[in-house]
Amino acid sequence: MPSVCIIAEHYKGKLRKSTLHAISFGKQIADKLQAELCLAVIGHEVGSITSDLKGYGASRILAVDDAGLAEYTAEAWSAAAAEAAEACDAVVVGMSSGTTGKDMMPRVAAKLSAGMASDVIGFDGEFFLRGMWAGNALATVEITTPVRVLTIQPTAFAPAEPAGGDTPIEIVTVMLSDMRSRVVEMRETQSVRPDPTEARVVVSGGRGLNGRENFALIEALADLLGGAAGATRAAVDAGWMPNDLQIGQTGKIVAPELYVAVGLSGSIQHQAGMKNSKIIVAVNKDEEAPIFQIADYGLVADLFKALPELTAALQKEVG
Repeated sequence: MPSVCIIAEHYKGKLRKSTLHAISFGKQIADKLQAELCLAVIGHEVGSITSDLKGYGASRILAVDDAGLAEYTAEAWSAAAAEAAEACDAVVVGMSSGTTGKDMMPRVAAKLSAGMASDVIGFDGEFFLRGMWAGNALATVEITTPVRVLTIQPTAFAPAEPAGGDTPIEIVTVMLSDMRSRVVEMRETQSVRPDPTEARVVVSGGRGLNGRENFALIEALADLLGGAAGATRAAVDAGWMPNDLQIGQTGKIVAPELYVAVGLSGSIQHQAGMKNSKIIVAVNKDEEAPIFQIADYGLVADLFKALPELTAALQKEVG
């Protein structure tokens, strides 16, 4: 039976939240194509990941487990993903449109001689829908190859909910002897805060902060709320914040329960990265700032006065 194969994204033994959003869309595609849903887990010693996925309604879970896949490389993981897709007779292969998905899935498409669409947000049974121009235009995409490869915009879909059951796990072997790339060393950014794509709360700052030292205001509020800090591209380009915290079209796409936008205008490029947040709060002294057009709550004020007062009030409230 043909299948829709969703590649799981995970990190340090934990399933990425974005995978659950991708599974939700995978179920929709499978229903419309009358296909089964398969999940593929790539890596080394991924037993805990496959166990976490058992209750999400897939027909099969494919584990591509090899010591050569312990560290991500696009060359090795794309080969593993292609093997998994062929093993489950996939007609659609998808993965969340994160850093890994964007890097790997075009290679998977090439290996499978498949057409590809990126940042997909819908499927009507024949055509795929994807955003363009920072989400200001929608394109209807037809992929005519027998196998279709996608990266999935996770913020466009609710996360899949556990459905019970005990999905069988199958082992898929892959030949990695001819790989030309390997990980020599990993230098990881350490942070006590969650990744913006995983956090329930994100507090972001922009050009209005006027310097790296003032992002302490953003970080203080984020820490109080147990959330992540973020930044606009302008702030990152100025060297005020690291680029792994950039939110927007060319950065990370987030949809937390609460997004606090401080001292940023809200360009369409930034909105493309956060507009699906459940509640948006904006603080900006310019009442004409575009961010107020999508904000649920807006405060026209000097952030250097308003943000410390807000943080102090919340601190008093939470004790």
